[in-house]
Amino acid sequence: MRGNGRNRPQRGEAKGRGERPRADSGGRRGERPGMGGGKGRGGSGSGRPAARSGRGGSERPAARGGRDGDRHVPKSGGSFGSDRSARKEGGAPGSRRGTPAAAARDVRGASAASGAAPGRGAVRIEPLKPGRRKGEWMEIRLPDSLAGAPPQKVMQHTPLAPKLAAKLMQTKGLALQGSLLRLKLFPQEPRDFPADWMELNVLYEDDFTLVVHKPAGIEVHPSEKGQRKTLAHAVSSYYETTGQELRIRHIHRIDKETTGPVLYAKNEFAHYQYDKEMREKKIERIYLALAEGALPKDKGTIDLPIGQDRHHSTRRRVSETGDPAVTHYEVVERFADHTLVRLRLETGRTHQIRVHLAAIGHPLAGDGLYGGKRGLISRQALHGEQLRWHHPWTNEPMSVRAPLPDDFREALERLRE
Repeated sequence: MRGNGRNRPQRGEAKGRGERPRADSGGRRGERPGMGGGKGRGGSGSGRPAARSGRGGSERPAARGGRDGDRHVPKSGGSFGSDRSARKEGGAPGSRRGTPAAAARDVRGASAASGAAPGRGAVRIEPLKPGRRKGEWMEIRLPDSLAGAPPQKVMQHTPLAPKLAAKLMQTKGLALQGSLLRLKLFPQEPRDFPADWMELNVLYEDDFTLVVHKPAGIEVHPSEKGQRKTLAHAVSSYYETTGQELRIRHIHRIDKETTGPVLYAKNEFAHYQYDKEMREKKIERIYLALAEGALPKDKGTIDLPIGQDRHHSTRRRVSETGDPAVTHYEVVERFADHTLVRLRLETGRTHQIRVHLAAIGHPLAGDGLYGGKRGLISRQALHGEQLRWHHPWTNEPMSVRAPLPDDFREALERLRE
């Protein structure tokens, strides 16, 4: 599986600055050791191979639909088809400086203050800016107002959950000396998946986060004991070849035949923050899908619960006793007998988009499991176009796009002809 080359900024997009230096060996991310890939950065602090990234595509802004089944839905205030955040001028806090892929990442966002506005009479706690990474530690220079303060007070100015802060203090992962705070946020860990090398398309990476583009045909993680060649094994190989001793922490999943970005946390702190974001529905996943037939409305919401199909172990179906499932959609382009739609998930049920579109009579092209025909494309025509999340320390909005896969693009070209 090959990446699609390094991303190039689309017209009107600002190039990122402040990325990590390229490895001295000049190798590319995802390359097999001994095949031209350079050694990555380990505890010694040497450079990593440059990332191979895909091209990001720009789309028209799309109005966010409200909840109204498949009926007409009035516009709401936001737009889920375009980046809502401001363009990001520098690298993300904690980013590796000098990474070539940063100029291509669609990572944006002005600094966002963490925490809600204080009520009347409340004292606002100013969050500390992220410090410099030194090996396994982050070093933060405290302002004069916190110099000499006890650890409990200082930790109130960080985004660390009390449970994690207490764990750091108990395991000597917190050191406070005058105006210098040191936090052991990046400990080396044994990788929990064996490495299976494959070329990865890395869309974004910093000290807290990894986002990779999953191609069609592989699963995010094993679905049965002893299974190999999943994305988890590929990420393990990537960590190995770039000198990173980390566990594999995926934050969400996508179907085996669906393409698009998958988010990974690179340490316990980021994992906690991203899990919290998922529960609060702050991580947005935006998809492109090619549905059969002509959807009657240009935008709308499908609000139908989804449960297990009792007659088919791998299928899901709309069921009154199922889990709540909400999908917002809008039409991007219409063809003679197909419709290209953009969708935003409010919930993340298994096969949610596939089940919802089939339920309203418009199964995905190529989705044989839910009634789609495979004459145009040999898999379900579903692609994760964009992923949005917030930086775990600064809470600033981040965004990345994944390139449209070749088979999906070729199917659209055939319809346009």
